[in-house]
Amino acid sequence: MVPVTCYVNLTSFLRSSTFRITLLYVALFTASVLVLFSFIYWSSVRYMADQSDAAIRSEIHTLSERYENRGLPGLRHLISDRIDRQQPTGTSIYLLTDPLGRVIVGNINRWPKVPVQDGWLNFNLETRDLDKPRLHPARTRQFQLAGGFRLLVGQDIQELNAARLRIITALGWGVALTLVLGLAGGFFISRRMLTRIDIINDTSQRIMAGDLNRRVPVGSRGDEFDQLSNNLNRMLDQIQELLDGIRQVSDNIAHDLKTPLSRLRQRLESLRESSALESDQARALEQAINEADRLLGLFNALLRIARIESESISTDVQPLALSQLATDVVELYEPLAEEKHQKLKLLGGAQPVVHADRDMLFQALANVLDNAVKYTPVGGIIEVNISNHGGQPVLSVCDSGPGIAEADQDKVFQRFYRGDASRSSAGNGLGLSLVSAVTRHHGAQVCLAGNDPGLCVKLIFPQTQN
Repeated sequence: MVPVTCYVNLTSFLRSSTFRITLLYVALFTASVLVLFSFIYWSSVRYMADQSDAAIRSEIHTLSERYENRGLPGLRHLISDRIDRQQPTGTSIYLLTDPLGRVIVGNINRWPKVPVQDGWLNFNLETRDLDKPRLHPARTRQFQLAGGFRLLVGQDIQELNAARLRIITALGWGVALTLVLGLAGGFFISRRMLTRIDIINDTSQRIMAGDLNRRVPVGSRGDEFDQLSNNLNRMLDQIQELLDGIRQVSDNIAHDLKTPLSRLRQRLESLRESSALESDQARALEQAINEADRLLGLFNALLRIARIESESISTDVQPLALSQLATDVVELYEPLAEEKHQKLKLLGGAQPVVHADRDMLFQALANVLDNAVKYTPVGGIIEVNISNHGGQPVLSVCDSGPGIAEADQDKVFQRFYRGDASRSSAGNGLGLSLVSAVTRHHGAQVCLAGNDPGLCVKLIFPQTQN
């Protein structure tokens, strides 16, 4: 399996599609509530205003009948009686004037000087509260009586406006509560959905990192997420079967060819030792033996990778100081680096200890350093650094070579894969495959990063337990 290059998954809840859908749902729901509450407000206020206007019209009708039946004295007596009964907190307004505009009876002292709209007058009325006089809105209707007398009847609509304000306040709180509850409910639902999606994403990342036996957890509800998990698990089972089949074929080929190839090499050795060969023949025989050694090394590497991936190889896991391991590998490759006039440095003051098999890690680090020495140009710089990031030991090898294209960084861990820049050099494309198998076997991760110029190969180990 191909390890992925290092990256940090910073999935933001506020940028997730689920949260955007939730915001859209809350916006639509709030808009619907606003429309509904607006209709409730309009119908309620309209109803109260119509009731007030109907009461004024009814009062005018009653007073006009009194005028027709009992004349001006009867009307004046009825208005006075109505004014006296509503004191001191009455809301009805009465005013009767003669043809010259003089006040005959009423609880306001003059005719309002405001525009008349379809017989209605809206104005501010000063209350009779001597301590705190205030202006209240009033709505009245004028009526022309026989003989040139004019009648003004209306109501103080301060209570109506206060009722409107209370309705607006109540509806405002209702909208705010709806918005808060909608956001809270949407947040809760979104978090539940994102939690299940994060489980699938986490499982996918673990599988991409090499844990092919990992499967997506399936719940007991049988919903669409469980159906998706089941389908993903079935797909992963089929992919693993195909990969196991391909891996088994290559491993069987390596195992079956190793024995006859070893016999062939032995016969070539026997032939070289027992025959007096000419120089050209001896040279050709030596080349054949070297090629047999290369093929044997290839098959041994394939079988070793297969045993590590199947965990059938016995390991000697013990506390291992990475600094000592790095020192031993650097000393081994110092002569090769000196031949190319390269500067091979061991950096880092950290002294992390990991639990691992020393021989396996030695081979993995040697493969990484061998590639660095091989591809770094003459006079280049190679740095082996040991550090500790967040409790995780990190062993990195950085060079000043040509590096690896970003598109090829995942592929170089595949068996036999060789980039265009390395096809002309010796090798079989299994070095980093072995590194990948060793790191996965130890629960670690191998990552590639640019070095501008060059390449950094980082072995990141699990967090150490004190």
